[in-house]
Amino acid sequence: MKTTQILIAGFGGQGILFAGKFLAYKGLMEELQVSWLPSYGPEMRGGTANCNVILSDTPVGSPIITAPDVLIAMNLPSLQKYVDTVVPGGQIYVDSSLIDAKVERTDVQVFYIPATQMAKDNGIATLANMIIAGHLLQNHPELSFTGTDAVVSKLVPPKKAALVELNMKALQLGKDYTA
Repeated sequence: MKTTQILIAGFGGQGILFAGKFLAYKGLMEELQVSWLPSYGPEMRGGTANCNVILSDTPVGSPIITAPDVLIAMNLPSLQKYVDTVVPGGQIYVDSSLIDAKVERTDVQVFYIPATQMAKDNGIATLANMIIAGHLLQNHPELSFTGTDAVVSKLVPPKKAALVELNMKALQLGKDYTA
């Protein structure tokens, strides 16, 4: 695997940090070198949040990402702020339920996923983040959907065991989504 740098950005409360933690744990369980760096404003819910995740076969020198291979944008301000930082040939995942704007760059691959609407329609309103994560795992050449159930089971605390099935449902919806 080459080094893959993923930037996930949106509002606090959208599960930005959990999605990043999920991807980082997945990398750990695949015995990759991993960096997970969350960042959020003091207001947390409703404030800005982003997360840097680096997955690599070789040691990670710095947790800071300035030119991501992958951008997951969960709101318009995040898309506007980071769209031009994605490396040419990179991927951008957009929650098209919340973002009407289209990416004008032609040197990146863009996926528009109505994740928030899909989550609401399927009774899992708080799991749009995991729908996009599932779509990422299905569509990124360096990543895989394999082993997601073990990762979710590891991340969800025993007292919230019912959330394992709901997170897996969200990941599967993202994996199966086609535009």
